[in-house]
Amino acid sequence: MKLGWLDGRTFAASLDGRTWRDATGLLSKVTQPSIWDGPTDWTIGHLPEIRDRIGDSFHSLPELDVGANACWLAPVVRPGKVIGIPVNYQDHIDEVAVNLETFTTRYTGEIRKQGYFLKATSSVVGAGEGVVVRFPDRETHHELELAAIIGRKGTNIGVDEALSYIAGYCIGLDMVVRGPEDRSMRKSLDTYSVLGPYLTTVDELPDVSDLHMTLSVNGEQRQSSYPRDMIVNIAEQIAWISECCTLWPGDVIMTGTSKGVSRVVPGDVMTCAIDGVGSMTVNVR
Repeated sequence: MKLGWLDGRTFAASLDGRTWRDATGLLSKVTQPSIWDGPTDWTIGHLPEIRDRIGDSFHSLPELDVGANACWLAPVVRPGKVIGIPVNYQDHIDEVAVNLETFTTRYTGEIRKQGYFLKATSSVVGAGEGVVVRFPDRETHHELELAAIIGRKGTNIGVDEALSYIAGYCIGLDMVVRGPEDRSMRKSLDTYSVLGPYLTTVDELPDVSDLHMTLSVNGEQRQSSYPRDMIVNIAEQIAWISECCTLWPGDVIMTGTSKGVSRVVPGDVMTCAIDGVGSMTVNVR
């Protein structure tokens, strides 16, 4: 199932990615949140119940006209955490090593020595909202990533059970302004975490290792990769993160980027696609 938010706070659902229906009215029938529910996204936290209700009544829901110009908001409205996994593709490590003037020498060592990092949740936007370059005198780069959305609470999660904690996947753009500051600062700018276009539930994607991921800027392909090339795979990432902090429904893991990261400027158009997950067009302004 594919689930997402359209501009106007419309909750859209699709069984095939082509026919979309308005499931907004069903949400009022779902168990309502409590202030004690923790730092969780309500929709993701109640996803099993929401999916069941949609499945029972999908063909009776109002149909939506979702065209190419639809304004998609982020599929996770209130993520408790946005977690970034650095240097997780060898080809990206290699391109960094030969361009230290751009990437700086601040970070060295393999992934587990560098550690994961956090991005401000206020940086999250949807594909339709686009990216706003905050410091035009510095380079802003795109980083295409597979974003894993956590579906249930867990801590000290074992690798063998880690994938069962995922609610679904979406495309992630981990935007970054280059410079000497800490990653969390340079990646937390408003609009620098693009999620979209919608959430594809994990039952549609039991094995993401061979999903082809591409990003083009103004029609020129910049990035092309497969999750199978990650140094630390997604199950290992979840286990590693949960050694230190509890994961909650709606937490987002940006699982790493491959080579080809490069500058974008206002007026550029980024086109991103991940097989089975979706595709989205993101404007830079």
